[in-house]
Amino acid sequence: MTNISILKSRRLRETPFTSRIEKQGVKSYTVYNHMLLPTFFSSLEDEYNHLKEHVQIWDVSVQREIEISGKDSSKLIQLMTCRDLSKSKIGGCYYAPLIDSEGGMINDPLIYRLEEKKWRVCIADSDVLLFAKGISSVKNFEVSIFEAKVDTLAVQGPKSFKLMEKIFGKEINNLKFFKFDYFKFNEKKFLISRSGFSKQGGFEIHIDNIKAGLELYDYCFQIGKEFNLKPGAPNQIERIEGGLLSYGNDMDIGDNPLECGFEKFVNLESDIVFLGKEKLKRIKKEGIKRKLMGVKIDANFISLTKEIPIIDSNKEEIGELRSAVFSPKFKKVIGIAMIKKEFFEVSKKFKVKIKGNLISGEICNLPIL
Repeated sequence: MTNISILKSRRLRETPFTSRIEKQGVKSYTVYNHMLLPTFFSSLEDEYNHLKEHVQIWDVSVQREIEISGKDSSKLIQLMTCRDLSKSKIGGCYYAPLIDSEGGMINDPLIYRLEEKKWRVCIADSDVLLFAKGISSVKNFEVSIFEAKVDTLAVQGPKSFKLMEKIFGKEINNLKFFKFDYFKFNEKKFLISRSGFSKQGGFEIHIDNIKAGLELYDYCFQIGKEFNLKPGAPNQIERIEGGLLSYGNDMDIGDNPLECGFEKFVNLESDIVFLGKEKLKRIKKEGIKRKLMGVKIDANFISLTKEIPIIDSNKEEIGELRSAVFSPKFKKVIGIAMIKKEFFEVSKKFKVKIKGNLISGEICNLPIL
């Protein structure tokens, strides 16, 4: 593969950790929210194996955080998501699909309740800031909405718990999944949540003081050798095997949360008011016409820059492939595809055309086991 340089500018922002990551040998970036996201340092496969056994630190500062506060903040937050947040508590972080008036997916962030009338929305690659401001303007809400100056480090892997205990003390082990609290390092306070974009367990450290964040990053690698700590990144192999969906890849505004498998976060029977509620009621009543499923394909490599049609033996299109990667576990390509209702059957055979060749595959459930 030819080395391609990235021309950096104010439109494509570095993170506070970019210089350190480049010294650590990052080999590839992608771009989210106009920022650099490392994709691997050695290889996807090596880092997949390492992640499942040890611990990694990821610079995921691309996960920008929208802070919403004020008198009508709870009304605005609820209007944006189909998940019922009426009983949410301070110290909780809630996975919550954001949808528009047609029921289309805007994003699938974690929403943090910092105070009674103060929230953070930790987003992937979409313009949630403008979405929130647009709704607030139309509704004339009394709120403050801005992008918080926060950068995030993810500490992921089975040894993340021992590493974090050594840095922040044993009390961090009391932090429950999808909860957050504040912990000190060198007398600086960090918001830390039990969360992350992997199935291996771990934490996310939200940093609002760059100097303190850089000191923490360096200290982690100073003491991390006994845990075989390495720099890493959200791993495509582990993500797809685990059925973790990526906004912009597996789903976008053309998909609704019922198609994406988010039924338990779609609270249509409650009294809450949110955009697209009546639309989703109709979709649920009529039944979804397609849904995201796993696939296994008899190939050792597929490069995706757009969806690829999936066809059956009659050359009828039965869906589209949206994410794909070679899995060392299955010795073939695995992926996530949007499949039409008539073909939801697990083990259903299909073909995909790759570089002019028809390649065989089969449908499976998510996660891919």
